[in-house]
Formats: sequence, structure tokens, C-alpha cells
Amino acid sequence: MKLKSIIRQPIKISGVGLHSGVMVNMTITQGEDGSGIKFIRSDLSPQAVIAADVANVSTTSRGTTLKVGEATISTIEHLMAALNALQIEDVTVLVDGPEIPILDGSSGIFVEKMLEVGLDQVETSKDEYVVTEAFNFTDPDTGSEYAVYPSDHLELNTILHFSEDTMGDMIAILKDKNDFVKDIAAARTFVFLSEVEPLFDAGLIKGGDIDNAVVIVDKKLSEEEVAHLRVKLGKPNASIDDGVISSTPLRFRNEPARHKLLDLLGDLALVGRDIKAKIVATRPGHTSNVALAKILKAKYQEHKKNAGRPMYDPMAEPVMNSEQIKNYLPHRYPFLMVDKVIEISPTHIVGVKNVTFNENFFLGHFPGNPIFPGVLQMEALAQTGGILALTTLSDGEEKWDTYFLKMDNVKFKAKVVPGDTLILKMELMSPIRRGIIQMMGTAYVGNKLVSEGELTAQIVKRQND
Repeated sequence: MKLKSIIRQPIKISGVGLHSGVMVNMTITQGEDGSGIKFIRSDLSPQAVIAADVANVSTTSRGTTLKVGEATISTIEHLMAALNALQIEDVTVLVDGPEIPILDGSSGIFVEKMLEVGLDQVETSKDEYVVTEAFNFTDPDTGSEYAVYPSDHLELNTILHFSEDTMGDMIAILKDKNDFVKDIAAARTFVFLSEVEPLFDAGLIKGGDIDNAVVIVDKKLSEEEVAHLRVKLGKPNASIDDGVISSTPLRFRNEPARHKLLDLLGDLALVGRDIKAKIVATRPGHTSNVALAKILKAKYQEHKKNAGRPMYDPMAEPVMNSEQIKNYLPHRYPFLMVDKVIEISPTHIVGVKNVTFNENFFLGHFPGNPIFPGVLQMEALAQTGGILALTTLSDGEEKWDTYFLKMDNVKFKAKVVPGDTLILKMELMSPIRRGIIQMMGTAYVGNKLVSEGELTAQIVKRQND
């Protein structure tokens, strides 16, 4: 049983926004089960609701910004990392400004406040995405590289390459999200000294100072430049120590790498569910983190779509062969559309139809370009469903037939041609009542869904001749 956390009471936090410099007040309250993480801009009229979803990311410059309509919420990553680490899935964040408070530049205060009010553990209704195949992703625009491997839990590694005359190379590792609170949460955001003045001049980091960010010295400074910088930062007593400018010493020797890991965890929360994978990120940033999150979400959606796809081993002994099928269906060549049954349960059945070139309808259906007719795919599904229905009724004495009543939401996704093996899956949508059977049918060729539809039929006792 997989658990999630719920907060016992609302959490109120106030602070300045990193880029706007504006005081922001926010309240985090528990949401309904399955509602996800939502931001509400209470300062707008009408209030705007922005879901924490990677599809809503608008910009990733110096932080991750979500946008719905004209409403935005920025610098969400430190809060999202805290929520992700603590397994908090469903909350509403009411905020009266365009940014989440920067606080001390880490996730530490968010985590502290959440643990302070207390968390309860309950069963989650969300499934997780388990990565089953390794893959690599390199962002061509940023040069960031990601290697993703299967794992039974989420493990993150971040690798940074600084020049030898600054901080050199560094690595941060999170073996388990349970270690986030003590190992990662307190790591502060950082900026290179060469970036500080351009950011100030661009109207950004109005709320930034060395109390909420570590400044990495990446160029030599004269005494005059040091004095000018102190004035710019509003910190006359700021000192340079071990290649960084900060109000306090580094909290960890590899604090920048740990903060990059924190950002990555926050951005991955936008996938909307737990991820089981080992991810090694080299030179990660928000832009490439979000690109990776989009890839993972797309892979999850594809996995979800194929999760119910039946597996077919042509060498395995079938549940029913063609002769046994004839005991249930009245159809005979050339209209018997099920060659064998490979799975059957009280609620589902899987049949197989081998599509061969000598099918009689290929003589006139697109001659020269043979295509298995879509309506016959539905017929094959209906016959497969009929076998399931009739196995629940047949007592060996009386004969029953199934008759089509209607088809709904039928879609044909891809061509079926001679040589294909059609895998036919029918699942009960509701219990059989008064002889009416409703099933969801899906037909596959290999891994590809080729057709689907909701089929309704009636089971009727066969009249004796």
C-alpha cells in the first residue's frame, strides 16, 4: 500500500519574492483527495487557479513559472521540492502575489513549517510511474545531460562542473526522499558574481541578497570592486570566504550541487505523480529539468495507455482452440473471427485473430492494397466478448447467442493488413443484467492499439428448430 501525507492544519508563510522584491503572504491548506497541487492568486479578480502541472510552465528563467491565462506564479520550485519530498500530493496554495516567497533561498523553512503542524499518512489514490527502460536526454539548448535508469525508488544525482579557480567539480546524491530533510532541504540557491549586476540591471533579484543566496566568486575583484559590491548588496560587512559571498558559511561543502538537486526534485513534482527511477543529472537547470519532466510525463501517459495491453506468446497453450470456440459460437468459416482464446476471467477475455491474405473479403476490399475492414474488427471483438458471456451461461444443454445492440465511441487508430496478428481484449463495463452485456473492446497489433469501442449486446436463448 502506497501512502501520502496530509497536513493537519493550514500553514501561513510570508516573505519577499526573489525577483519582485514584493512582500507575499501565502496559506497552504489540505486539498481533496486526488485534487493535486493548485496555486490560487487571491490578489487577482477573479481569483486565478493555476495547477502545478508541467504543461502549465511558461518560463524557466532564474526559476520555474506557471501560467494559466494571464495569471502566473513564479519561483515555485523550492516549495514544490518540499511537497514532493514529504509525499504531500493534494494542497491548495493561496498566495496574494506573483511569486512564492524566497525565504532563505532553500526548502528548509517550508519543510520546517509542514513538520511543525504535523503530517498524517493515508493511502494515496494516485498511481506512480515506474521507469522500466533506461534512456538518456541531452538538452541541445543548455547542454544539460540526464541519464535515467530503472529503480525501485527515486534516486537523484547531480553533477556540476565549476572552473578550478572557483569551486571545481562537485556531486550531490539523494539516495531516498526520506533523506531530503537532513541532507538537501537547507541548501540555498546560488548565483555567480558575474551575473549579479546584469540581473540587478535587468530588474530581477530585487528581493535577493546574501541572506537568501550564495554568491560564487567567478572573477578576481579589486578592493574598489569589493566595496562597490557591498554597497550594491546592502551588506557593508559582507566578506569573501572560500570563493563565495554569503551572510553565513556554506551549509554544505557541496551546497550548490545539493541545491541543484533540490531544484530538480521540485521541477519533477510537476509530472504529477511519484517517479521510480535513478536520475543522474549533469549541469541541470530549470529549463532542462522541465524538458525532462515533459518527457517523463509523456512516457507515463504512454505507459498508462499500454498498461492493459495483453501479452501474446504464440507458443503458449491456448485457453481455447478453434474447435472449442465452436462449442460457444454459432459462426463458421468464413465468418468465425476468433482463432483462439489466450486469457479468460469472470470479467475479461483475450482472443486472437490471425489475419491472412486468403481472407475472402480481401478480394474486393481495397484490392491491391488489402486492409482488414474496421467493422470486422468490431465483429471480432464482439465474438470474443460473446465467448465470455456464453461461458457464464452455458450448461451444455441449452444454446445461447449474442446479438449486437449498439456500438459507441468506436475509433480506428491504425491499419490492419495481412500478416498481422490481431489481439482482441474485451472487458466487462458492468455486471451482466437481464441478458444485457456491456464491454469495452480494444484490439492490438503488437504494442499498437489499432481499434477500440464500447459494445453492447443481448444474450438470447437459441430457439430449437
